[in-house]
Amino acid sequence: MSQVVWPELSIASWKDTCATLHMWTQIVGKIRTTQMPWANHSWNCTLYVTPRGLTTLAMPHGQRTFQIDFDFVDHRLLIASSNGAVDHLELAPMSVADFYARLMQKLSEMNLPVEIHASPNEVDPAIPFEQDQEHASYDADSVDRFRQAIVQVDRVMKQFRAGFRGKCSPVHFFWGSFDLAVTRFSGRTAPEHPGGFPHMPDWITRDAYSHEVSSCGFWPGGGEQEAIFYSYAYPTPDGFAESPAKPHAAVYSKDLGEFVLPYDAIRQSKSPDADLLDFFQSMYDAAAEKAGWDRGALEWDGPERL
Repeated sequence: MSQVVWPELSIASWKDTCATLHMWTQIVGKIRTTQMPWANHSWNCTLYVTPRGLTTLAMPHGQRTFQIDFDFVDHRLLIASSNGAVDHLELAPMSVADFYARLMQKLSEMNLPVEIHASPNEVDPAIPFEQDQEHASYDADSVDRFRQAIVQVDRVMKQFRAGFRGKCSPVHFFWGSFDLAVTRFSGRTAPEHPGGFPHMPDWITRDAYSHEVSSCGFWPGGGEQEAIFYSYAYPTPDGFAESPAKPHAAVYSKDLGEFVLPYDAIRQSKSPDADLLDFFQSMYDAAAEKAGWDRGALEWDGPERL
């Protein structure tokens, strides 16, 4: 049953589609970034998981609002405005350049013109969207498997998030790095982050890591790399890399500077929810203990059930 609920997601089966979808989400994410008031840690920029895919949620446009949804069930990009107007773009094999042109045309026709920085972030090379004919794949079955995976991860991450009463991010999708994440904060300031991410201003990275964090997430793979869950702390406390991790398949990656757990280890588990929660919790425990977080003030079991 776990292999049905947690779908197969080998990168070989959808590498090209994954790369194309990454660029499409960057375009939609940049629209949200442009339209939303700036929030700390770039929380205004992110997308959110829905039962059918990803959404921007409502964004202001003058005195109206509008929303863009990736529907990975019917394979449509839906655009809805608060004045009642609705339009859509069929999701099918097309270049990033065509997707960009068609979406901007749809927005213009709905009297929702938007201008964005039309080049991707956190990737290298960064091909401007209107010039990108390289990424043009869309396999509907693969995209639906991706949808099923993020729906499950989002559900478990929200359960994990509920055990923290300190400052904590929503469970949200970062289109730059193409991952789903949730981040807990100790409340203490952190050393200035060195930055250095490709095609992303250092001030954005430094704002994201202005305070101590313990973060966990899910990356669905890319290039030749398979899907993983991850967890890290910033700044990395002494001894964190040697911390015990659950389940046993989780290991510390020196190259990434974080603990990683193969997605397939959860997909093939007899208790995927419990094992994934163990991973998130054991990594948070390690970060909080090694860094001396005030855990009594930051954690809670939740209210009594109504």
